[in-house]
Amino acid sequence: MNHETPSYGTVTELEDLGSDLARRYKSTESSGFTVDSAVVDTDITALERDGYVVLEDLITAEDCACIRETAAKLLDHTGRNMFEGQRTQRLYSVLDKTRDCDRLVDHPRVLALLDRLFLPNYLLSQLQVINILPGESTQLLHHDDAFYPLARPRPPLSAATVWAIDPFTASNGATVVIPGSHRWADRRPTDTDPIISVEMSPGSCVFFLGTLWHGGGANRSDHPRLAVTAQYCEPWLRPQEAFTLSTGRTTARTVSEHIRRMLGYSIHPPFIGQVNGMHPKRLLETP
Repeated sequence: MNHETPSYGTVTELEDLGSDLARRYKSTESSGFTVDSAVVDTDITALERDGYVVLEDLITAEDCACIRETAAKLLDHTGRNMFEGQRTQRLYSVLDKTRDCDRLVDHPRVLALLDRLFLPNYLLSQLQVINILPGESTQLLHHDDAFYPLARPRPPLSAATVWAIDPFTASNGATVVIPGSHRWADRRPTDTDPIISVEMSPGSCVFFLGTLWHGGGANRSDHPRLAVTAQYCEPWLRPQEAFTLSTGRTTARTVSEHIRRMLGYSIHPPFIGQVNGMHPKRLLETP
């Protein structure tokens, strides 16, 4: 009998396979390449320093009005707990309900930052419409990738955008952040930490790292504060929302190639994301 130990190859050899297994369905280039590299450099500098950056006036007043009109038809209940907000309305499974938020999810200015932060074929982790009603209290401060059990300090595993559809002010529930907290290890916020309200005009968004401590502000005004938030993560992580279940194939065929890829119709080399041993986009070839 042959008792020699079989050779299974090395990790390096397995990694070498990675770039070639998708074959028919190569990764498409992100539209982030259309953004001036000097602009992206400036955004990244602010992001690395503070943990967040405000990207101003990316969509039009007409875009915001369209989202506002659609949200009014779809938002019909408030949160179920203190974290969701008991006076906050949230819309989940957004992509299967409206196309109005697509241009926020795959905006080139956002993708340009994600291209710098994460590996190719990064994923959409969740997408929500959030409407903070008058009387809502301050949300618990948190960082978005806390549920990934890896010790800090570390590079971010996720990033998020919060888009102002209504004006964001210090009194109506604007997102609050603690600048520099993305570099913290295991410490938590205290009363002495500087908490900043991110005030923005409609059509702007705040982009922040998953390691940044932040939360929704209290709405002490007489008007609701409408926003859209999209979160993204590394391609080898499990997203918060199971988009391949919550988003039908008809929708997946309709959205942009960038969104389709971020929904999970993509491969992280060598074969993470495969279906029946093949690229998941094959599922979209048949009804």
